[in-house]
Amino acid sequence: MPRRGAAALLLTTAALALLLSFKTPTDTDPTAGTRVAAADGATATPAPAAAGPGATMPAATSAPATSAPATSAPGTADLRDGTVQGAVVGTRWGAVQVQVTITGGTITDVTALQLPSGDRHSWDISSRAEPVLRRSALAIQGAEIDIVSGATYTSLAYAQSLQAALDAARA
Repeated sequence: MPRRGAAALLLTTAALALLLSFKTPTDTDPTAGTRVAAADGATATPAPAAAGPGATMPAATSAPATSAPATSAPGTADLRDGTVQGAVVGTRWGAVQVQVTITGGTITDVTALQLPSGDRHSWDISSRAEPVLRRSALAIQGAEIDIVSGATYTSLAYAQSLQAALDAARA
C-alpha cells in the first residue's frame, strides 16, 4: 500500500510541476502604445498586461454601416456631412455601436447606440466610460481615442465602431 501512495504522490507532484510551468502563447498586446484615460481625464501609458484565459479582442459583427445622404463642403476634410452608424462590435460583455454626426467635414457629435449593460457592473463601467470616449473622439476628430482605464474592451470596440462609421462617411 505505501508504494501506491508514493507513486500517486510522485505523479501528482510531476503533473502539478508541468501545469505550473505551462505557458500559453500570447498575442501582441492590444493596448501597447496607447494612452489610458481615467474618468478624470488624466492620461497615462498602460503597463503591458498578460492575456488571461478566455480573453478575446472585440470583433466586428455582421451589421452593416449605414449613412444618410450627405454632401461634401469644399475645403473641409474628406468626410461627408450626415449621420452615420458604425458597425455593431461584440465584446464578451455586450455589443457596442456608435453613431457619428458630421457637419462641414467635422465630427460634431458621437452617440453610443449600444453599450454593454447586461448587468449592473457592465452598466456602471459603460456609463463611466462613454462620456470620456465621446470627449476624446470629438477632441481628436477621429477614432484614435484614448482607452478608458477599467473599460479596455468597451473602449476598443467603441473605437472600432467609430472607425467603421468614419470609413462609411468617406465612401
